[in-house]
Amino acid sequence: MNWTIYLAGEIHSDWRTQLIEMINERNMPVLCTGPAIDHEASDNCGVAILGEEESSFWKDRKGAGINAIRNRTLIKQADVVVVKFGETYRQWNAAFDAGYAAALGKPVITVHPEELDHALKEVDEAANAVAREPGQVVEIMQYVLTGKLP
Repeated sequence: MNWTIYLAGEIHSDWRTQLIEMINERNMPVLCTGPAIDHEASDNCGVAILGEEESSFWKDRKGAGINAIRNRTLIKQADVVVVKFGETYRQWNAAFDAGYAAALGKPVITVHPEELDHALKEVDEAANAVAREPGQVVEIMQYVLTGKLP
């Protein structure tokens, strides 16, 4: 059985690449999907496709709407949603994706450092697991897929 994991959240590090490489090294039957991670393309897709806006509110609204088509569709198709929170930026979109996935009844794994435990306590309460690093996500998935400890 092949599983699909949606990789939500932080786009300023290579955590997705690390996680995917570990999954591939273990030959796990997993397909990883996620949001557009080209920050500039994500921010500007609305005006690039639908036309310029004078107001940054409407520019952002256009882009968010288009990005939501991709993100919501892929989250609905996912078997598991992994949400990474980084230390540098406030990631409201990541919290939204976690809540959306939880509302759909999708299993959620959050990934973040201990320093964010308090700020993310409600998100973590809705998650099925809280990992500190991508390697732990791979070990969780290895266990879920095989029923065996790593």
